[in-house]
Amino acid sequence: MHDDHDHHHHDHHGHDHHHDNRYSDMQARVRALETVLSEKGLIDPGAIDAIVEAYETKIGPRNGAHVVAKAWTDPDFADWLKRDATAAIASLGYTGRQGEHMRALFNTPETHNLVVCTLCSCYPWSVLGLPPVWYKAPAYRSRAVIDPRGVLAEFGVTLPEEKKIRVWDSTAELRYLVIPERPEGTEGLAEEELAGLVSRDAMIGSAIAGAAS
Repeated sequence: MHDDHDHHHHDHHGHDHHHDNRYSDMQARVRALETVLSEKGLIDPGAIDAIVEAYETKIGPRNGAHVVAKAWTDPDFADWLKRDATAAIASLGYTGRQGEHMRALFNTPETHNLVVCTLCSCYPWSVLGLPPVWYKAPAYRSRAVIDPRGVLAEFGVTLPEEKKIRVWDSTAELRYLVIPERPEGTEGLAEEELAGLVSRDAMIGSAIAGAAS
């Protein structure tokens, strides 16, 4: 079996692209500013760490989880998400930082989708918050393409051999949101309860909805 890899063109030759590899420079500036403000007693570094952690693990992914839960419960919204994810997601109040387009990838019993950015770390911040550290790691960025089944197994996701894995390469212009399969036995749950079953990792494709990340 050959796992698919959809690679969309990255432009790394001009000076007008907006890849998140520039974030490392910004991160350095932020840390310098944080140091100055801390030394002046104007901010508490611990409070900043708590805010960042909350944004990474709670606030950001909740947006995407809301999108997924609505797709599970509203067939018209799911259809809109398939046709024009950017507009459907924006209708819920979530828009990209730099005007990038979104595409929703629907997991099915036959196909599992996994998202990576091979050249830097483009990521759907507006729906998932801050990217996990491993998403930006060179090992993930290369191995997710070469051996996606093995990478998923390391995340604790063992898929049947007959299930196809498609790997999607994010760019500054196009970013992806995985719509995981709805867990069995959740027919009676409300949308908010369903959203609670959707982890950040499930919306990258490195976990299964309703299962521990």
